[in-house]
Formats: sequence, C-alpha cells, structure tokens
Amino acid sequence: MTMSPAEAAAAAIEALKKAQSAPDAALGKASSFAQSGTATSGLTYYDLEAGAKFLYPVLTPLRNSIPRVSGKGGIQANWRAVTGVNMAGVRGGVSAGNRNSTQTVNVFNYIASYKGLGIETNVDFEATYAGQGFDDVRAIGAKTGLESLMLIEEAMILGGNSGLALGQVGTVAISTSTTSGAIASGTTVHVGVVALTLEGYLAASLNGGVQGQFTRTNIDGSTDVINGGSSQASADVSVATAGGGSTNSVSASWPATAGAVAYAVFWGATYAGAVLGAIVTTNSALITTAVGTGTAVAPGVVVLGTAFNADYSRNSLSFDGILSQIYQVNGGAGNTLASGISQTLGSTIYTMATGTAGIGTPLTADGSGGIAEIDAVLKTMWDTYRLGPDTMWVNSQEALNISKKILQGGSTSAQRFVFETVQDAIGGGIMVRTYLNRFSMQGGSVVDIKVHPNMPAGTVLFTSKSIPYPVSGVGNVLQVRTRQDYYQIEWPLRSRRYEYGVYADEVLQNYAPFAFAAITNIANG
Repeated sequence: MTMSPAEAAAAAIEALKKAQSAPDAALGKASSFAQSGTATSGLTYYDLEAGAKFLYPVLTPLRNSIPRVSGKGGIQANWRAVTGVNMAGVRGGVSAGNRNSTQTVNVFNYIASYKGLGIETNVDFEATYAGQGFDDVRAIGAKTGLESLMLIEEAMILGGNSGLALGQVGTVAISTSTTSGAIASGTTVHVGVVALTLEGYLAASLNGGVQGQFTRTNIDGSTDVINGGSSQASADVSVATAGGGSTNSVSASWPATAGAVAYAVFWGATYAGAVLGAIVTTNSALITTAVGTGTAVAPGVVVLGTAFNADYSRNSLSFDGILSQIYQVNGGAGNTLASGISQTLGSTIYTMATGTAGIGTPLTADGSGGIAEIDAVLKTMWDTYRLGPDTMWVNSQEALNISKKILQGGSTSAQRFVFETVQDAIGGGIMVRTYLNRFSMQGGSVVDIKVHPNMPAGTVLFTSKSIPYPVSGVGNVLQVRTRQDYYQIEWPLRSRRYEYGVYADEVLQNYAPFAFAAITNIANG
C-alpha cells in the first residue's frame, strides 16, 4: 500500500527513534568506530616521519685524514727517494791537500699504478612514484652510492693488495692429544691452511666461505675475474688420533706469512674434502671436531677441493694499501716471518711467536706501564731511522688488551680517578688513549691509539703523518693521488629504472714506508 508523504515521514521518524534508543538491536551489530588493531588498517592516520633515517656507520678515518692531490695523467705515479747517505760509512777526516773518497747514496724508485673504483645503484620508476611526499629516492641512491664507495676506499687504503703475493702457506705441523676435544680414537684428520690478505679476510666467514678466484658479472654485461685475497693452500698433512675414548684433539701450527692478517683452516677425513672450520688471526689452531662446520655460499667456498691450488692473493683491480706496501718493502712477496723484529728494505715488522697451538702469544706487559713489543718497535724505528710514528691503529680486541696490560702490575701510577660531588657519580672503566714513545730527541712523544673499523684482531699498525727531517722534500708522507676524483654518472635509460654509478680513479702514494710499522700474529689476552 502506498503511503502518503505525511505517513512516510512519520514512519521514518519512528524508525529513527527506535534506532537511537537501541542501535545494536536495530542494526544487529555495533555501529560505532573503534581504534584499529594495526597501523595500516581502519581509518587510522599513518604517523610516518618524512625523510628516511640512515642508520649505518660511514667510518673512514684514514680516507678523511689523508690528503688528496691531483695527478697529471699517465698510467702510474712514479717518484724517487734518497733513503740513505754515506752508506759505506766513509770517515770524514782528510789529509793535507787531499780529497776524501766518494760516499754511497741509496736511491729507491717507487711506482704505483692508478686503479679505478666504482659502485652502482639503481632506482625503479615505481620507487620514485611511491616515495613522493616522503623522500627523494633518487637522491638517496646517489648518497648511498658515494658513501659505499668511501667505505670500499677506506678498506683499500688500509689493506688493498695488487703487488704482494702471499704464495703458499708453509708446512703445517700437527700433533694429537687425548684431551680438549671430541674426536674419536683412530680418526685420521687432514689439514690445509689458506692465508688471507685484508681483502680476503673481510670477505670471509664460516658460513660464507673463503673467496678464491671467481668471475663477477657486472651491470653492463661485462665480466671481471677477481682474485679474492687468498693464498695457495698448504700441502696436505694428516695425523691419526691414537688415544682411547672420544676426547681427542689435533694441534696445528704453520709459519706466519708476510702480508697475511688471518688464516682459513680446513680439516676433514680427506684433504680435498676438508671443510672450513676456523678463521684465525694467529698462525695456529686447536682442532676439536673431526670435520669443519662451514656452509657454502657463492662465490665463497668451504670445501678445500682444488679451489686454492694457486695463489689468488693479488687483486689486479686494487691498489696497494698501507699494510701491503710495508710488507713488500719489509721482505718482498711470498716470505714467511720469523718471530721478533724484521727489517729488509724499510718498514719494521714485529711478529709474535707461535706459542701454544690455538692460544698463541699475546702482547707482553713490561711491568712498568708499557708493552714490550710496542717499545721494541718504537726503539727499532728510532735506532734505524731516527723517527717515530704518531698513531697506532688497532682492533677493539687489541685496544682492550693494551689498556689492561698497561694498567696491570707495577703501573698503578698511570691510573687517574675523577670523583664528582654528585651522589653515585663514580664511573668505572679505564681506556688507554695514548702511548708514550720514549725514543725521540724531544725526550718523549705521544702516540695516539685509535680503533679502526677494518683492522683485524691480531694486528697493530703504526703510521706517521710527517717526516722529522729538515728539507726532506716530502709534504705528505701519505697521499691519495687521483687522475679523477669522485664523480657520478647517471647512465642513459635502458629500462624504466634510473641507473647511477659513482667512481674515482686513484692510487695511494707512500713516500716513506720506513716511517710505518706493524705488530702481527698477536693472540688475544
């Protein structure tokens, strides 16, 4: 039946009254709005702060402090240095009316080839659309590319290696014990060791494996064959456990390799099938299980096989960093290091003794607020070259150990406690930030101790910013010489994606390698 307009209006008013008096009953469900359970559901404002936050460290202390100078073309930087006068020790006295004999002068020729560095970034069209009103995704791509290149450059300045061949690791000495392990009696264990440069060490892990030689496919379709920073593996050695029970262990040690900052240790029932089981920063390991534990992730390898049957320590696409340069002038390529001080053409290297396998030899407190090995390096540099470094670069492990040893036995006078009047304001912990070099004409100079983000445990590097010789002709002891400093290219579009590359072309020049030194093979403790 059709209602008149007046009747329809009255019915609507009645229905509204019923709904207002009992909304749930009228509608059969709740009609009110409630706060949504998640930030991305319901009628909820999404409280997102505009602008991405960049929560990653860009720590490049060497790159930041080393001067950058412009090159003048060519394929390499070349320079000569007079590193010694009157090398034969000619006496100065002359007889009446006569001349003296001719002195011998030591001249060293330096060559450093330029290398290109680069990293690629791409940004999809859709990413730029989605980022509107939030952030400039293309600008972020350029920013992260430059910062990534700086991080790569920092590691290369410290330990890039194109000229120092690690060769083959020396003969591994192994023995067994009936304790300290979980190897069953009568088990034969084969061991192989691969030495690693800094580049190789930074790329290695138990899960990711060790990089030998591999092929990299680039974004433009080209390929590069890369040497991963690993030496030729040591020759096959094996031993059979003879003790009763299943608590046997195997001790392994080998000669320290010049230029190596770490070693990858493989072991197993056969040499070819030996599995990566440890990455150590000293020249020994204690093996407690019958097989290693690595898991292969390309391009790293964890099974010895034939992956390291040649020396892949030199990366032709890198320039030589500080560590590689000082080891080259110290003893050349492929040499082992005897314990103690060594000097060949310049840089001073102190190699810690092998010690007990798997434990090694830590730095030695001298009982009077110093470290015996650090003092030995500083004294040798003064006695030989009449100079001293200004900075020690260490890993966090060595920073802690140096502090502990300086403050232990007989060195309490080095401690300083600060008490504040505020209640409960006494703070604990002591950190040694400098070291007194007692071997200088000034009667003592201060060497800064700095933790470097890429410095491996087991190594201490000594560097110098200046040469104390008058009229030396050396303004910068270290400098980055560039044919082309940082530049960015936005490549032509070949898909709906913006492609960027950030590049540099440079080399690290070290005018005085003898002003640098290192302590290596340091055990934790």
